[in-house]
Amino acid sequence: MRSKAAGPVRGVRKADKPRAGRPSSPTGRAAGSGQAPVRVPALLGAGARAAIETAVAALGYELVDVERAPRGLLRVTIDRLPGGVYPSGLGDFVTVDDCELVTRQLQYALEVEGVVYERLEVSSPGLDRVLRSAAHFERFCGAAVALELRQPLQGRKAFKGVLGRDEAGGWTLVFDDGRGEQVLGFALDEVREARLVPVLDFKGRGRNKAQEALPDAAPLDGGQDR
Repeated sequence: MRSKAAGPVRGVRKADKPRAGRPSSPTGRAAGSGQAPVRVPALLGAGARAAIETAVAALGYELVDVERAPRGLLRVTIDRLPGGVYPSGLGDFVTVDDCELVTRQLQYALEVEGVVYERLEVSSPGLDRVLRSAAHFERFCGAAVALELRQPLQGRKAFKGVLGRDEAGGWTLVFDDGRGEQVLGFALDEVREARLVPVLDFKGRGRNKAQEALPDAAPLDGGQDR
């Protein structure tokens, strides 16, 4: 077993005792933890990606994802940052006004950068938001996460459980495989895709920011074999 970010998946072991994970602080922990970010295929030139990230950050939002879709669509996904103050009001969820504000800023930034696109779409990450970087994992430490590994471990790639940290600072996923709680240790560069598991309260509203009331979540069964 290894506790560093680089290196093989440390494997699945039986949990010492039940634990749901500790939600991160409102501001999250610092991204500079030495962990490698989840690798994402390059979809735009470095200059274009930097321009988009700069424009989004200047308005106080987080850039979650950027992708080129068919028919010239450039899709940009944004999120509000914990504790941020926004023109459309307080709250955890991105609004239509937020998207319109960022769209106007990006149209100018992309014109200056000379980025060619037919349509620009700015949207919220949704309840099953993707986790792309070490900063995302830090922010949602303690949340329910669906994880897919690049390489199979014990015949499976997909797991679903509570994201956490071990005593050495490595990443873990605590899940129940029907035989009791298990702990998957992994490094971020071994992750193909990670997403939050949507959690709905009795009013039907989604909660995905560190999922502060995890007992209301559906059972975390470790996911499906692939």
